[in-house]
Amino acid sequence: MRPFRVHIPATSANLGPGFDSIGIALSKYVTLECTASEEWHFIVPEKDQPYIPSGKENLIYKSAIYTAQSQGHSSLPPCAVKLSNDVPIARGLGSSSTAVVGGIELADHLLQLNLTDFEKLKIACAIEGHPDNVAPAIYGGIMIASYDGGEVDFVRFTEGLENLTWLAIVPDFHLETEKARQLLPRELPYKQAVHASGTANVLVAALAQQNWELAGKMMMHDEWHQPYRKQLIPGFDDVLKTVDQFGASGLYISGAGPTMVALFDQFSDSAFEKIESQLPEYKHFSLRADLVGVHTEPASISQQ
Repeated sequence: MRPFRVHIPATSANLGPGFDSIGIALSKYVTLECTASEEWHFIVPEKDQPYIPSGKENLIYKSAIYTAQSQGHSSLPPCAVKLSNDVPIARGLGSSSTAVVGGIELADHLLQLNLTDFEKLKIACAIEGHPDNVAPAIYGGIMIASYDGGEVDFVRFTEGLENLTWLAIVPDFHLETEKARQLLPRELPYKQAVHASGTANVLVAALAQQNWELAGKMMMHDEWHQPYRKQLIPGFDDVLKTVDQFGASGLYISGAGPTMVALFDQFSDSAFEKIESQLPEYKHFSLRADLVGVHTEPASISQQ
């Protein structure tokens, strides 16, 4: 087996009211450098070792072997996989989805499955349960997708995204998706659900028409999850006030949080520095949309 490298982009899900169905790929990455080995082993950066296993309990391997078995293979040729992780763990930027999609890509390459992106998406949805993070990680851009446990349907947007800045504002604590889901109501009143659905519809239409101001407005009018999850992010209102001063079109909780993402159609280094100075307790990442999605390339042994 020749060494190879897999790149998987971070993702930001929901974009406000697009709960469990809308996501965007962003310019932070997990990279997997893979070489032949006598047994499966993951070389994990020291900072991530408390959260990412080094053996077969790793989600990357679990996703890879699931993919292999779904295609009629009982095993995978063992690899040593060196992780370079630029995506914060359990912060709402798709770290688990990078593992799922990375595992699918590993299996596809190792077994020469020649899976299409759509086949990869169906496998990823079966593993993850919903498409909001895995779909953009595979395809790049913004993905609006629906998964009912069997069928997957989607629309992909890329037009105009290259001109936008997605400012990720990351608190210094982890937030598990399951904990954030426990805050959500089991039911919404019918009229409220209709209104919440309408808000999501307008968000999608605004993204399609590149009406970023309207898209940002809809991001902040979600009724599905953000009103409940805000209580887990004590500084949300202060962050909103700050980014609004510098012309953000909108702000939303990325995935389950606690990361918040502000959308800008115009953004400067000066504005970034001022936001950093006003919100020093957070990490800040000025990101662009990734329009490529997961991809694999050869890697020479000297680079391992």
